[in-house]
Amino acid sequence: MKQILTALLLLVCLTNSTAQNYDEAKVPAYVLPEVLKTAAGKEVKSRKMWEDVRRPEILRLFEDNIYGQMPKDYDSIRYTIKNEDKGAMNGKARLKEVAINVYRNRKSVEINVVLFVPNHSKKPAPVLLLINNRGTENTDPTRKVKSGFWPAEMVIDSGYAVAAFHVSDLAPDNKDTFMNGVVQLYPEQLEADNGMRAIGAWAWGASRVMDYFEKDKDIDAGNVAVVGHSRGGKASLWAAAQDQRFAVCVTNCSGNTGAALARRQFGERITRINTTFPHWFNNNYKKFNDKENDLPVDQHMLIALIAPRPLYATNASKDLWADPTGTFLALKKAEKTYALYGLKSKLPANPPGINAPIPSSPLAYHNREGEHDLTAYDWGNFIRLMKSRP
Repeated sequence: MKQILTALLLLVCLTNSTAQNYDEAKVPAYVLPEVLKTAAGKEVKSRKMWEDVRRPEILRLFEDNIYGQMPKDYDSIRYTIKNEDKGAMNGKARLKEVAINVYRNRKSVEINVVLFVPNHSKKPAPVLLLINNRGTENTDPTRKVKSGFWPAEMVIDSGYAVAAFHVSDLAPDNKDTFMNGVVQLYPEQLEADNGMRAIGAWAWGASRVMDYFEKDKDIDAGNVAVVGHSRGGKASLWAAAQDQRFAVCVTNCSGNTGAALARRQFGERITRINTTFPHWFNNNYKKFNDKENDLPVDQHMLIALIAPRPLYATNASKDLWADPTGTFLALKKAEKTYALYGLKSKLPANPPGINAPIPSSPLAYHNREGEHDLTAYDWGNFIRLMKSRP
């Protein structure tokens, strides 16, 4: 009975404090933190000042207040090709199933990567790497099961390699067991209020896959796009912000604490995400439940951390929970950081219509008709962005 009453009380609190808004007329007035103004109040007018001063400041703010630290040290790393098929996809691709084992303090974690490399395209090949937060059947290496969530054949036919790993290898997506992965290597993170949690662990895993790509002669490690959907899209943003080796970032329907502005308080809000998924972000983030305006950052600043590398953000017309307008506005607010590098955004002043993609470097966007999902339509446009790069 006590558990039932507690659950009911929590539901009432959530209903009262985080009623979801889907009406643009009810978006509150807000002021975004300045991207190009240092903590000391100085305007950032050069790439050098951005890279030496402001970028590290912003990165630390996200680490301390939202995503947690990103540990860099480990004792050793080992790569093992567990299975290989040089004639996969009816001869169009070479399949490699790779185990990446990372060791620290007598413990280890294994990341299992599925990689297809085109046989009839220029080598080494650029690659699109998916952080898979759906079932592993979506990235079936045998190709008996094919999914629009990861249309590997489409990517191969476009001349690109395609790879994926599953989030459960790094941190089970469960508040009670998320620590049974990477965090076992870094137990001190559990004790820290700004310690790494699940989203950080998945981003950490993407970087370890990048470590492998740098060793694989079939892969152009200087042309790797990290791709994620929903919670995976939050992780792809954080991975690209932390690890500048990723040449392109794709964040699909990532919404709250992904690509959408928190201060709009539209769709999913911080309290709801922290309550439903308490294991995704660090403890400090809970301080901002119902207090979006107190955050020292907002998501336009996370996008700015990707500059000057291309970034593609998406939404779906029936997925207001992920705030399509807030995502587009975040991209627009990051434009001036890209301008420091002499890069001009091709985004219009207002959000484009449904199924009117702008897949151009450096900032790409579309709002696809349909539900919260990752589809072949999305992937087709990601490939267009890859091809549009200088």
